[in-house]
Amino acid sequence: MPGGLRRSPRHELCSVETAMDLNSITEIARPRRRAELPAWSAGDAWLAGGTWLFSEPQATVNRLIDVVDLGWPALQIGEHGLRIAATCKIAELDAMAFPSNWAAAPLFNQCCRSFLASFKIWNMATVGGNICVSLPAGPMISLTAALEGICTIWTPDGNERRVAVADFVRAPQRNALEPGELLRLIDLPTRALRARTAFRQISLSPLGRSGALLVGTLSPDNGSFTLTVTASTPRPICLSFCHVPSAALREKLEAEIPASGYYDDIHGSPAWRRQVTLQFAEEIRVDLAGEGGP
Repeated sequence: MPGGLRRSPRHELCSVETAMDLNSITEIARPRRRAELPAWSAGDAWLAGGTWLFSEPQATVNRLIDVVDLGWPALQIGEHGLRIAATCKIAELDAMAFPSNWAAAPLFNQCCRSFLASFKIWNMATVGGNICVSLPAGPMISLTAALEGICTIWTPDGNERRVAVADFVRAPQRNALEPGELLRLIDLPTRALRARTAFRQISLSPLGRSGALLVGTLSPDNGSFTLTVTASTPRPICLSFCHVPSAALREKLEAEIPASGYYDDIHGSPAWRRQVTLQFAEEIRVDLAGEGGP
């Protein structure tokens, strides 16, 4: 894993596809409703898509709790915006048709297609799993953080709590989930879905993980501007302004993300990530200010 960091399976909604030592698994629970969720204990792991969980040995895991049979609706469009189940597949999200007044609709396809994944992964990997793995290059983190996503988390005592996606991801492979907690869904508000967006992404190689992925949004209601920086930083960074800024954007970026604040792994050096982040931020600013073409 990047930086040699590993993450406890208890912080995983779901995971993924081929190297788990199945000899360690003594039980697979398949609850059909919340009341049937077993009491959490050491050695448990949530399972949905499985595309991370099964990708490397998990010697400490001895019970899988499969949440697919809970039957959550993948996507729900309502009066207040879009509700995305944590178990929604990437392929389902990419194929969804959105209301014509949701100017942010193209961002869904742009982020879905930023995955380093085969069609098999697309049809198994879940939105919630990508968020819960909490890698800097997670494109579902980029998407939902930029569109003001709010996570609903089920707690082991039968209650729930809510936290913004931008606050949910705390560091590479670390997030806000406590032992036994489960990411249930992500809500995207209508006001964010109606915003104009600008998207920039780059990788060091055609099939490489994102080295930087930036999204700008411009509110049609009050002209407020937000820049969300992901992939080039260890966690999402959201910068908000009451209108499209000029020189203030670079100044705030430099203040919020010092040279030492950029991520460092085989997919990009901090110096390169800083350079492309500053360049993309300016391109996004120009796009949304109407000073240049897309």
